[in-house]
Amino acid sequence: MSTDDAIRAADAAHDQARAELEALVRIPSISADPDRFGDVAHSAGATVELLRAHGLENVRVAGVEGSQPFVIGEWMHAGPDRPTVLLYAHHDVQPPGIVENWNSNRFEPEVRNGRLFGRGAADDKAGAVAHAHAVGAWLRTVGELPCNVRVLIEGEEEIGSPTLHAFLTAHVDQLRSDVMVLADAGNWDVGVPGLTYSLRGLAAADIELRALDGPQHSGMTGGAVPDPVMALASLLASLVDEHGDPAFEGSFAGLRAPTPGERAPIAGFDDRLDAFARTVGMRPGVRHAGDPTSTLHERLWLRPSLTVIGFDGHPIRGSSNQIVARAAARVSMRLGPGQDPEQVLAGLRAHAEQRVPFGLEFEFRALEAAPAWETDPTGPAFDAARRALSAGFGVEPVLMGVGGSIPFVGPFADAFGGIPALLMGPDDPGANIHGENESLHLADFGSLIRSEVVLFEELAAISGELRAKR
Repeated sequence: MSTDDAIRAADAAHDQARAELEALVRIPSISADPDRFGDVAHSAGATVELLRAHGLENVRVAGVEGSQPFVIGEWMHAGPDRPTVLLYAHHDVQPPGIVENWNSNRFEPEVRNGRLFGRGAADDKAGAVAHAHAVGAWLRTVGELPCNVRVLIEGEEEIGSPTLHAFLTAHVDQLRSDVMVLADAGNWDVGVPGLTYSLRGLAAADIELRALDGPQHSGMTGGAVPDPVMALASLLASLVDEHGDPAFEGSFAGLRAPTPGERAPIAGFDDRLDAFARTVGMRPGVRHAGDPTSTLHERLWLRPSLTVIGFDGHPIRGSSNQIVARAAARVSMRLGPGQDPEQVLAGLRAHAEQRVPFGLEFEFRALEAAPAWETDPTGPAFDAARRALSAGFGVEPVLMGVGGSIPFVGPFADAFGGIPALLMGPDDPGANIHGENESLHLADFGSLIRSEVVLFEELAAISGELRAKR
């Protein structure tokens, strides 16, 4: 009955949860933009107040030298015979992208057709609010939680968690847990929850070519002075094959071959390429990329991919007849299981350096790097998560991989002896995270909170199995 009371309390507070999420979305906490570091700090402070308001204790901003602000807190009164659950989310967000492509102000949340639009609405400020409300629902009704809880809301996930190792080392005792719940993943579809068991890795680098001290008139010097933009475009094109797959030496190095079970087509997904194309907004006539002999889920979850996520030359607006002095591109790769990010980056650098046209000056700057993560989604903790998601959404969850990356997962699980990592979250295929018009399905947001309320009781019920791993 106490679980039922907490569920009813969570449902009754749905409008409050939305209002608190909207307040966080209004803070442009873009961790990749130095001009927004003050906003990231503001977001951390607002997250502290959110967690305190819902009964978390010892809530504070934490960090290490050079880090963006993390937020940590706890409620540790269930007793030593009950498991300790770490709740993870992040409060930093991606840049807004092309502002003109938003249908509303990206930092002024707006509800349309049952979805809340705004940067960070789904990725991942909704995760932070969901954690707060799941805890608060128990404390408001029962007065206690069935398990101990620690909370970590990260401030630099969107830039690859560069200080994560140092942070975990410095705060290991304050974060020690038996299982972690990450609300930074997503659902199989609207109304159908997902439980994620694999994530791709990440490797990124900036490549810059320079031809001149400064720009030159394209009529006076064109034909004799090489164009850095054309040179860089040629170099970038050489990184992939005719299918758009990475093609430089070492791009597939270390990739673990999928098992027959992992390769088996997924009905309703691999056989519906057209539905996937519509969901992500591919234009009519555009063909899918990737090896056509591989399934869609292999391309998205299990194989490396390469994307140019930024390009500097000269904007069309304000352009003139000139050859620019330099051109630069930011290349981002997603990596499959078994791949070493540093090895892949070394291969990328060697390939680029050997193919610089016209002897242009070459600069390569390695950026974020994190390996893929995968786990066996069986055992008591995953069974508990499946039961909780089924109770919260009213349908069975789907075990799924995700093509994105969460650098936090592997290091934290390893730091505490391979504790179970339960990945669920507020995203769905139409959430458009990292793109323009990011949005959160509000009904599923409520179902996620409800699921987490139940999950606390489910994890408490398997205390013996979780504590045996200590």
